Amino acid sequence: ANYATLATSSAYHWSFAISVAFAAVVVVGTLVVSLFVAYLLFQVNVGSSTYLIAAIWPYALPTAVAASVLLFLLHPSLGIITYVLESLTGTSLDWFTNGPQAFAIVAVVAIWKQLGYNIIFMVAALNNIPETLTESAKLDGVGHLKMLYRVYVPLMSPTLVFLVVMNTIYAFFSTFPLVDLMTSGGPNEATNLLIFKLYRDAFEFSNLGLASAESVVLFAIVAILMYVQLRLSESYTTYA
Repeated sequence: ANYATLATSSAYHWSFAISVAFAAVVVVGTLVVSLFVAYLLFQVNVGSSTYLIAAIWPYALPTAVAASVLLFLLHPSLGIITYVLESLTGTSLDWFTNGPQAFAIVAVVAIWKQLGYNIIFMVAALNNIPETLTESAKLDGVGHLKMLYRVYVPLMSPTLVFLVVMNTIYAFFSTFPLVDLMTSGGPNEATNLLIFKLYRDAFEFSNLGLASAESVVLFAIVAILMYVQLRLSESYTTYA
């Protein structure tokens, strides 16, 4: 009966849709930004350790602490970051009442929080690429961006596949504190992700049976995504 309720619930369908969209934004955004930052760090010869620490320190913060800090910095009325963005863009930012803005804010914070984890693995993967390959590409006149896309990314593909899987798990399961502390699933259910809806049904509405069904469905969704990602990535992965 609980599974039948989920299958016919428009609220659950909406939570499912925004969760998939949120995961896609977080996974892609985290990989792109992390790859860019890791490549910049890889190019640095002086003070690289200091830059690396600066890049990965957000990952050391507990998620709840990061959510509290960013809530203050991005507060629509009090946040210094919001004030600067409004001054530069001339637009009004009020993600306490604007659903799309709230979704974007939570996604950006989730990406920022996960960057350090990805950067550690990407820098390690870049450092394992043979120096002779880099020198040969430079002698052939390959530019920096083309070097990253054509040379480094294929050789980093096993690491990137691993990070896609880990970032997907993170987006579906580990972003609960961000939603709970920053938006509480609102406004207008715009950030009511599956993991947060499961929590509310279990502990706010005391519907443990429905929440148990939601946990099984969430596990199945992530497991299917993992399988699809791994199968699709096999043809694009280069194992040196």
